[in-house]
Amino acid sequence: MPELTAHRGKLLSRAVVGQPVFAGSFLRKREMVLDAALLEDERERARILVHELFHFVWVRLGNPRREAWRALLAVELERRARGELGWSSEWRKAGGLTSDYVCESFCDTAAWMYAGVEEHQEFTLAARWRGRRRVWFLRTCSGVVPI
Repeated sequence: MPELTAHRGKLLSRAVVGQPVFAGSFLRKREMVLDAALLEDERERARILVHELFHFVWVRLGNPRREAWRALLAVELERRARGELGWSSEWRKAGGLTSDYVCESFCDTAAWMYAGVEEHQEFTLAARWRGRRRVWFLRTCSGVVPI
């Protein structure tokens, strides 16, 4: 759909209200919507698509793995790690260890790892913290993530 925005929990197209977004996932319906502009940008489309796919992984990950991810982020916040691996987690990080931040950082990290995009202006998390996240994904999600 063209010109997506998110407003009051709804995904809108060509609306004059809302926050511009590239995509939205509807987990219960097993659907996702991508902004039509992504058809013109293969790298960005891959990054956003992987991010959205990992929302579906997140809900099936199970509480122990989700809590382990939260614990990893808690260490980062405690040690004042700056930056993130995507806009969706970056702006939520300021609010602390909320469930939205935890989920979005998981999906942004997955997109960084699996989309095949080496560099991006939104990849601002230091290499030290990226490495810890990569190790966590490889150890914790092997057998869960079919990539």
